[in-house]
Amino acid sequence: MFQGGGSERDSFSSKFGVIAAAAGSAIGLGNIWRFPYVAGENGGGAFLLIYLLFIAAIGIPVMMSEFVIGRSAQLNAVGAFKKITPGKKWHLVGLLGVVSAFIILAFYTVVAGWTLEYLVQSVKWMLTADKIGFAEMDNDAVRSFFSSHYESFVSGMWRPMIWFAVMMILTGFIVISGVKNGIEKYAKILMPILLVLLLVLVVRSLSLEGSREGLLFLFKPDFSTIKAAPMKIIVEALGQAFFSLSIGMGTLITYGSYIKKKENLASTAVSVAFADTAIAIVAGLAIFPAVFAFGISPDSGPDLVYITLPVIFQSMSGGLIWAFMFFLLLCFAALTSTISVLEVIVAYFSEQLKMTRKRAAILAMVSVSFLGILCMLSEDVFAVFNGSPDLLLPLGGFFIVVFIGWVLSGDTTKGELSSDGKYKTGYYKIFMFLVKFVAPLAIALLFALGVYSKVITLFPSIG
Repeated sequence: MFQGGGSERDSFSSKFGVIAAAAGSAIGLGNIWRFPYVAGENGGGAFLLIYLLFIAAIGIPVMMSEFVIGRSAQLNAVGAFKKITPGKKWHLVGLLGVVSAFIILAFYTVVAGWTLEYLVQSVKWMLTADKIGFAEMDNDAVRSFFSSHYESFVSGMWRPMIWFAVMMILTGFIVISGVKNGIEKYAKILMPILLVLLLVLVVRSLSLEGSREGLLFLFKPDFSTIKAAPMKIIVEALGQAFFSLSIGMGTLITYGSYIKKKENLASTAVSVAFADTAIAIVAGLAIFPAVFAFGISPDSGPDLVYITLPVIFQSMSGGLIWAFMFFLLLCFAALTSTISVLEVIVAYFSEQLKMTRKRAAILAMVSVSFLGILCMLSEDVFAVFNGSPDLLLPLGGFFIVVFIGWVLSGDTTKGELSSDGKYKTGYYKIFMFLVKFVAPLAIALLFALGVYSKVITLFPSIG
């Protein structure tokens, strides 16, 4: 088996720390912001069904594959491939992950900055509720108020840029603090609290008149929506599965390199996938019943959470206090996502370019900030970056499962999955069948369809 510089590298201190950090990579904006609006744009229940299928058949095997690569080499995404296959070109797969991390972190931090805006504004709304006249407003007026605020904020320049900078600095501070004392420490505290708050929102959302339609939208598949745009829905479901689980961009290779040899990689991957998927569904339960109760279109796009949730809060007793608490914790949930992506870049800079962790983090923050500014200045750039996970992450995932299935020694793979014989691996043959045949063929087909779909969207005459 391949051994890295394990004793000198920082690592997670416990299995719960691994699960909290890896799940936290997606639990936050990946589930609470992106999943509801992508599901809303793609028919709800039918999209959810396809999404769950991809999580089970492709997402978990790819996640396990990334963990195996990372822990066997105990290096960053690029260094791991270089160590395992010296002199080969497989390190380009890791480099693709680093490039994906740059692009995703740029637009993601922009959106994460929005949570800070809403955190500050929720305090202002609490202090000036009487002046604003919330008590006299009906639901339509409240929705119009928050919609107007959202549009004026995202169309501006300086406030989004300031919040982007604040979020980037906070992310950098945690990453510089290290794996155990930074990433793991914050994830273990904040993720359980966010779950509790989400469950409170679910209870309130389900109590609203008209919420039943939201449940039907989310859980009753309408397959006519698939017939209307099959390629778009299937490709976006796969892209969301990869984005939500943070696979295909080197995050879990990097995190895998910090997992101790005693931990069970398979059960860790299943636990992360379960926690991640559960949060996505809980977020849907918090949002879609309220969407239908308040007459909001479920296909409202990226602004769904930033308009719908404040309307829900305003309808609750003491709702603005809950709004403050929610957006405070959503900020931290966003942080667990941004730090995981920044860690991919920092680990690459520090280990491959031989930089100190602090210098690598500062270089990564400055580099990503240039891309983030482009996202804020151009809606088209933001749309392209936001849509990039649908193609870049499955492409990375394709090469990862091909590497595990056809390149890496079976002894190494089984040794890592069993922790050198400590755990049973009765699932091994099924796992290898998935990574050798099912996952690569499915990803390749869907990637080709995705490219075709993007091309005909840009050039309709081709279709």
